[in-house]
Amino acid sequence: MLIRNFHPGDEPALRAVFYSSVHDLARHHYTAEQLDVWAPCQYDAAQWGERVRGNRPFIAEVDGCIAGFADLQDSGYVDHFFVAGAFAGRGVGRALMAHLHQSAAAQGIGCLFADVSLSAEPFFQKWGFGVDARQQVERAGVVLANARMSKLLAAICS
Repeated sequence: MLIRNFHPGDEPALRAVFYSSVHDLARHHYTAEQLDVWAPCQYDAAQWGERVRGNRPFIAEVDGCIAGFADLQDSGYVDHFFVAGAFAGRGVGRALMAHLHQSAAAQGIGCLFADVSLSAEPFFQKWGFGVDARQQVERAGVVLANARMSKLLAAICS
């Protein structure tokens, strides 16, 4: 497995990973309607590309295929953390999370935090994240539950 930086042109493959992760891995915790508003089939490719480029994600490749991605913002916020359904349980998430921890240490980031889906919550808990708050997020009039989770890496976590 290779963890690399984002390259321009990765945007469509990352969207496919996002869609697969939501629809394949989160389907046991959310309704079809919730999945469809979270990751609709039709989307604005320009808007998606702009967001992904701004987040500068790390890409996990398995045998040359993009299997997952995650980003780490300067604040310690993890905006995206997704693994394609076909690669679930193969160490992609572990490799990405380890890379996020290494990157946070290198940047002097003292706390990681994320808005985590119900399906990803156990994975984040295994990595030492705790639930700070239960949240209800509205997308296109549909409410989805998630959790704000954080992990202290240094003495101060703001």
